[in-house]
Amino acid sequence: MFSAQNNFENLPVRQAVLKQIIPALVSQMIVLIYHLADTYFVGLLNDPRQVAAVTIVGPIFLLLTAISNLFGVGGASAVSRALGRKEPNTAKQISSVTFWWGIAIGLIACLAFPLCSTPVLKIAGATDETFSFAKDYANWVISYGGVFTVITLLMVSLVRSEGMAAAASFGVSLGGFLNLILDPIFILPQFLNMGAGGAGLATALSNFVSAGYFMFHLWQSRDNTTLDFSPSRLKHTTRHIGEILSIGFPSAIQYFLTVVAVTAQAYFVSRYSTEAIAAWGIVKKLDQLPLYFSIGVAQGLLPLLAYNHASGNLQRRHESFIFGCAISVGFSLLCLICYEIFAPQLGRIFIENAQTVQYAASFLRRMVVAMPMMAVSYPMIIQFQAMGKPRESLICSILRKGVLDIPFLFLFDWIKPLYGCMWVQPAVDGIALCAVIFFYWRILHHEKKARIA
Repeated sequence: MFSAQNNFENLPVRQAVLKQIIPALVSQMIVLIYHLADTYFVGLLNDPRQVAAVTIVGPIFLLLTAISNLFGVGGASAVSRALGRKEPNTAKQISSVTFWWGIAIGLIACLAFPLCSTPVLKIAGATDETFSFAKDYANWVISYGGVFTVITLLMVSLVRSEGMAAAASFGVSLGGFLNLILDPIFILPQFLNMGAGGAGLATALSNFVSAGYFMFHLWQSRDNTTLDFSPSRLKHTTRHIGEILSIGFPSAIQYFLTVVAVTAQAYFVSRYSTEAIAAWGIVKKLDQLPLYFSIGVAQGLLPLLAYNHASGNLQRRHESFIFGCAISVGFSLLCLICYEIFAPQLGRIFIENAQTVQYAASFLRRMVVAMPMMAVSYPMIIQFQAMGKPRESLICSILRKGVLDIPFLFLFDWIKPLYGCMWVQPAVDGIALCAVIFFYWRILHHEKKARIA
């Protein structure tokens, strides 16, 4: 409780924001690196089937993040708001409900996967050539290790909710560094030669260690934390589960719809040429840098915004958001400039094929236009969740991903075949940006009227 009050309430605004977002940014950059590591080390095998297998499982694995966010984001927001209201016992109840229900749903999903893995992998794009590799990789990261992924993501959100951003970052970073060490050992032929399955095993073990660290952190800080995972507090489920799910649902649905939108765009691009789909894959890797940066800023801001909103310090909440958002937008603008200028050179980092590089440069220069708009929209959606505004958060989330993507793919691909697909994300983010600005303006207007009254 003291840590949350000191970090969220007493520190100068900029110092409080930086103390929250820097550890979150560090952990996001490490997550980005180790997400790319599996593909990189598997690629050293020079076996396209195994590279494809890792790519195919990626969106399915992302669904575990959706489950974790359903409880983790909602629970973290509720915990921080309870602390802002000076209700530590309520925060304990919420943390227990969040933790146990998140694990329960995650465990059900992981246990159910082997029963439906064949149709799921086929829908995701597995062919006769890639199926066995994809199933091997998926069994490790989902069936065996998925529950540790869920625990880690839940704990990151909850630990961060009481102001312990550095501890949350360390837990994620520990798993990331371990994955980078284990990947070559398990994957490459000069070591254990497990291929794509080895990449999955490395990821599962890394998440197991991260989950273990968070359990140790909770035990070590048991006398100085408001987090309490005692199962006895599950009797308060009916009191808190609605609040947790209503706030977490927009974040979960955004991840789910991201899977749908990315799969749809891949289908449209794949109708043209192998070089085009390869170039699109390269661009999707490059645009992860500003995306993960904005996610890090938003995740770091969430507990700070929630605490100050609940405590009634609306001016501090607003100032914190503006400063954090400025950092997010500034970095995205830097990426936009660099990507526009050095698009061909960036493409050549991944491949030397001239046609593929040409496609990649053209695609990147179109898609990166969305980044500054996303850099505002994503933190704003998180702010709505921090304020306990599920309706605004849900509307903006589905505008950003899901509702408009597929109709726009048909429209823009008809207007300008292939290249029109790359304008879909800028168009969708532009509409989402207008929506978040409108909702935030309306919220500020209502808060101003309430203060006058």
